Amino acid sequence: MPKSNDTPIRNRYDIAYFFEVTDGNPNGDPDAGNLPRLDPETNHGLVTDVCLKRKIRNYVALKHGYKPPFEIYVKEKAVLNDQHERAYEALKIKPGDSKATKDPEKARSLTAWMCHNFFDIRAFGAVMSTGVNCGQVRGPVQLTIARSVHPILTLEHAVTRCAVTTSDEAEKQDGGNRTMGRKFSLPYGLYRTSIFISPLLADPDRNGTGFTESDLLLVKEALNNMFDQDRSAARGVMAPVACLAFKHDDPLGNARADRLFSRVSCTPLGEVASQTRPPRSRSDFQITCDNTSLPGGITVENWV
Repeated sequence: MPKSNDTPIRNRYDIAYFFEVTDGNPNGDPDAGNLPRLDPETNHGLVTDVCLKRKIRNYVALKHGYKPPFEIYVKEKAVLNDQHERAYEALKIKPGDSKATKDPEKARSLTAWMCHNFFDIRAFGAVMSTGVNCGQVRGPVQLTIARSVHPILTLEHAVTRCAVTTSDEAEKQDGGNRTMGRKFSLPYGLYRTSIFISPLLADPDRNGTGFTESDLLLVKEALNNMFDQDRSAARGVMAPVACLAFKHDDPLGNARADRLFSRVSCTPLGEVASQTRPPRSRSDFQITCDNTSLPGGITVENWV
């Protein structure tokens, strides 16, 4: 359980997060045969916010074992209405009671119970009005789609399987026959995404989720370690490269996010800068942040 003195976050954060992939597919597109996601106009690679949030959820689940208050609401084979019914049972309200959802106090208590028990609801929010109604809440932690800082090249690999799945297939197989397949990768990609954290959406007095300082530390930890717990041959080698967090003293913010993000630059170096070869490692880029003359109330933190 969270510490008794653990309070909802009070500072706004605007975060520039960089990560890399080497010889892997960071986020396959099911509408394109599982090819790495791509902006067709620029050939820049894309990784969805949903993919990144999945990695954060998985890290939290591995660390806390799906135990309250760090349960995971959106997980494989989860029946969401069953989770909603738990809130009704805990608060001694009959599931499906339409009067409960029309009573502002009861409706808020149902949403608050879900927020307290499920980390990803506290962080990302959720729509919980699917049949058994527990309301909906917007989360204080929001991510954008990640985009590679350079165009990527997708490679296609033919693979074979020497085993078969049934005895009938074994009888039909003629000596060297093999089951053929395809897998896709990119040699290297350096991606950048933006993360926004709002204390106003965490404040329970404003019907927020109650996202706490401890939850924030867990998000920091996940951004630093989540790729190490998500290894697979398909994803190659993925790792965080930089995470620059602009911390605001004012919950509403001391400066616009776009102006802060413009201070963060990723510059190609050497042969990559002269376009004589494509990038192949993080050393081909220099990530810098202009900390001079920062607006009042703004500080910069390095999270990875």
